[in-house]
Amino acid sequence: MTDCFNFTEEQIERYARHIILPEIGGKGQSRLLSSHVLIVGMGGLGSPVALYLTAAGVGHIGIVDSDQVDRTNLQRQVIHFTEDLGSGKLDSARRKMAAMNPEILVTPYPLRLNASNALDVLKDYDVIVDGTDNFPTRYLLNDACVFLKKPLVHAGVIRYEGQISVFKPGIGPCYRCIFPEPPPAGVIPSCREAGILGVIPGILGLLQANEVLKLLLGIGQPLVGHLLLVDALHTEFRKVQIRRNSGCAICGERPTITRLEDVVMETCELEEGGICFGNSTFENGVPPTPHG
Repeated sequence: MTDCFNFTEEQIERYARHIILPEIGGKGQSRLLSSHVLIVGMGGLGSPVALYLTAAGVGHIGIVDSDQVDRTNLQRQVIHFTEDLGSGKLDSARRKMAAMNPEILVTPYPLRLNASNALDVLKDYDVIVDGTDNFPTRYLLNDACVFLKKPLVHAGVIRYEGQISVFKPGIGPCYRCIFPEPPPAGVIPSCREAGILGVIPGILGLLQANEVLKLLLGIGQPLVGHLLLVDALHTEFRKVQIRRNSGCAICGERPTITRLEDVVMETCELEEGGICFGNSTFENGVPPTPHG
């Protein structure tokens, strides 16, 4: 069943549970092995995304982060261990990914994305994953993906809550369609200020990995045009429909953002990409908050 895809015996054994799925098969697994995914942020969200895409056999995974492993990370950033304290997050992540699946190519980018380097870093990847910890980088990622026409898998978490969506340029809304501008400084608390249940970024990160695999394989219904809201404290999921904004500054009918620029905020740290609810109007009139 797999001979025509030139799998090694080891690969057939490793990916057997994928290959027997009719929606994936040998053709789908071969597609994963030739795919390229970039994960921006190797924290609470990026950790499970990296581990599960590595296990799934995504052939080339780029990882972006410039931070070192801190003791406060260990409660939720599961790719990092106590022995990694003080190490760069990329070095720590690469070691785990290589131990899990040595045939995967991992490309590290030990830098902070900005308007001068983002397009060059993103351009060769099929799907971009947003595991960022600040609003400027989140908006930068969105804008770069719109210009490059790359799908962006977004998630944000704080306390016991999370949100996830897929922004696919030309098909659904982008991040700016929902949240046109960053919130005023100080409005959104960081995880350092508000706290976070350790499993929440794991739940949302796994959902992100699931969306990435669906996009790469062309199966199922990715969360394009929908925002999924997760309330872990009450174990509730709610899906809100979202639409493109014709007046969006970057993907609307008359865009005013025509080149990539850095977004400047007075203060912006969110830890794992805290949730921005903004002042958007949704089709059903319900704002995107799990407790609405």
